[in-house]
Amino acid sequence: MQNFKILGPKDIGKGILIEMDAGYLSPNEYNNMSIIKESKNMLDYSKPFEFYAVLQKYNTPNRNGRIYPEKILKREVENYKKNYIAKGTALSELNHPESSLIDLDRVSHIITEMWWDGHILLGKLKLLTSPGFHERGVVSTKGDQAANLLRQGVTLGISSRGVGSLVKKGEQNEVQDDFELICFDLVSSPSTPGAYLFQDVEDRHKFEENLKEEQEQKAERSASKSIDLMKKLNDYLSK
Repeated sequence: MQNFKILGPKDIGKGILIEMDAGYLSPNEYNNMSIIKESKNMLDYSKPFEFYAVLQKYNTPNRNGRIYPEKILKREVENYKKNYIAKGTALSELNHPESSLIDLDRVSHIITEMWWDGHILLGKLKLLTSPGFHERGVVSTKGDQAANLLRQGVTLGISSRGVGSLVKKGEQNEVQDDFELICFDLVSSPSTPGAYLFQDVEDRHKFEENLKEEQEQKAERSASKSIDLMKKLNDYLSK
């Protein structure tokens, strides 16, 4: 596969479309804590570590300022199901690498199912844990690392990786028809609102996030900081 540069949140053109960590966790702390505790209690070393997740959303702005059109995302999902999930090769990594290639040394999980619920793409994944982790709790693979984070109560998100072009459309960058979906990596803070791992498929509603409200809160905090800075400057100059 051709080498491409990684496109940042404000970049356009053609490159690797990584939905980078957004550095944000849902403000609904009560629900998050409930799910964290539930996940910790339900992890059983003797069973496969399987989770559900919101994988992507079409026609929905994300925290990187991107929109995936319905037609393009649905096409790539069908290709992914046929070419990867059906063959048992839908591998993904723990954290986004700076590459369009999947490194087997970094593989942490495999996507086993994908389906649509309206504009929301849902999926099921299995962590690729080792016998040592199941039998003795020894962490030796990326799948073990992910499972251990979940066992410790960490909430993990999931984020797509692909190659394609972005074109500016209004305030957002729109993914173009040349987009190719590569995989869905585990991350700490997903750019797609609500894209977290959960034990029960109905738990996704507990992770729903209002991106518009979040952006408004950030704008208010930024404006407040600017006002405070101007006040301090005026106080200094008036001395």
